[in-house]
Amino acid sequence: MIIPKGVERVLGKAKGKGLFADLYFEETESTYIVLEGDQLEKVVSGIDCGVGLRSIYGDFHTAYAYTNEISTKALEDLAAVIGQIVGEGPDAINLGEELQIPFLEIKEPPFEAGLEQKISLVQRANEVARGVSPEIVQVKVVYQDVYKKITILNSEGEWISGERLYTLLAVQVVAKRGEVIQTGYEPLGGAIGLEIFAKTPPEEIAEKAARRALLMLSARKAPGGTMPVVLSSEAGGTMIHEAVGHGLEADLATEGFSVYANKCGQKVASSLITVIDDPTLMYQRGFYQFDDEGVRPTKTVLIENGVLKDFLYDRLTAMKQGRASNGHGRRESYRHRPIPRMSNTYIAPGPHSPEEIIRSVEKGLLVKKMGGGQVDTISGNFVFEVTEGYLIEKGLLGEPVRGATISGNGPQILQMIDMVGNDLGFAIGTCGKNGQGVPVSDGQPTLRIPEIVVGGAVD
Repeated sequence: MIIPKGVERVLGKAKGKGLFADLYFEETESTYIVLEGDQLEKVVSGIDCGVGLRSIYGDFHTAYAYTNEISTKALEDLAAVIGQIVGEGPDAINLGEELQIPFLEIKEPPFEAGLEQKISLVQRANEVARGVSPEIVQVKVVYQDVYKKITILNSEGEWISGERLYTLLAVQVVAKRGEVIQTGYEPLGGAIGLEIFAKTPPEEIAEKAARRALLMLSARKAPGGTMPVVLSSEAGGTMIHEAVGHGLEADLATEGFSVYANKCGQKVASSLITVIDDPTLMYQRGFYQFDDEGVRPTKTVLIENGVLKDFLYDRLTAMKQGRASNGHGRRESYRHRPIPRMSNTYIAPGPHSPEEIIRSVEKGLLVKKMGGGQVDTISGNFVFEVTEGYLIEKGLLGEPVRGATISGNGPQILQMIDMVGNDLGFAIGTCGKNGQGVPVSDGQPTLRIPEIVVGGAVD
């Protein structure tokens, strides 16, 4: 990426009498394809370029401006606007040498593939999903790839540049039998190229989604009540991400909007529970080599053996606390300012086998796949849908059930977990916060919750 002349002056003016300033340059090449009802509904590809200029000043206030024109004049115009807010300062800063970070080895970069090849992926998935059963009445396939070139410079003289790449294929299937309608959903993706589809073809993803929808057609309605629940590692880390992870983001925690506020060093979970956020997990969807503020990230242990150890910090929240950022400042694009975010968040594996955990339950529910839900980060209360579940009876898996929900309080549930599997599974998604979406993954081993409220379907 070519950086315009005069960035030293721009950063100097933007910092002004403030504390810190940075420039975030971004060039994004992306493709987005949607096939629904056997028709290509969207085929969008293009390039978007822009730059964001930020200043942190005064009592940790933020001034932010951006433009999609990358030129010296455009940058000077941004600096003039921000300079009026923060006050005049040095004319220029001294930049160090550029640090270029090479990306992961990508065997089949999407940006080198033709549009026809990508369209073929969604068509193949659609054909297989529809062919599984005549009870499949609707199929939606989404393909997306995003390739970013990023350069970040700041008033401390740091200059770092590198790349990001995300590839995604998701299949959603609707099945109908009489008056009963059920859905199946299966995504695949990561910080990886099209080689991911050599290992796991679109046909396999489509069949999984279709089989899940059909299975739920045959499932009985879930019983309600308080009972033991086993969360399969295949469920991904929806609970840890939503019910716990957001509360460990430093902005929410330091502003009192988290149940974990002021609890560092305290026991907040079972001794079997260790929670980690690790942006350096290669090829996972939440992978990055430096965050959107140019900070090299670290594997961050948030909860260790039940004790709260740390939060996820960006530069701003770290400055407020008089500490260093741990590399979790993320943004959706140059149009957004960075905030503390999760990346690859998971519960570490434990000592128990999944089979042992299921055998330990006399009567309960196995949650194999979890859907959407609602979470209150201040209280920790949550409700999640179960999109694939099974009864457990006398330590054995029983019938599939549909229409179940699980509800409880995140911190209380973490305290109650009494068995942790030696397996580990991840799910992928796009996490939304403050109007920004960023790619993430979340994971967990098989977990046993001895008592939780299960909501059953209403007749």
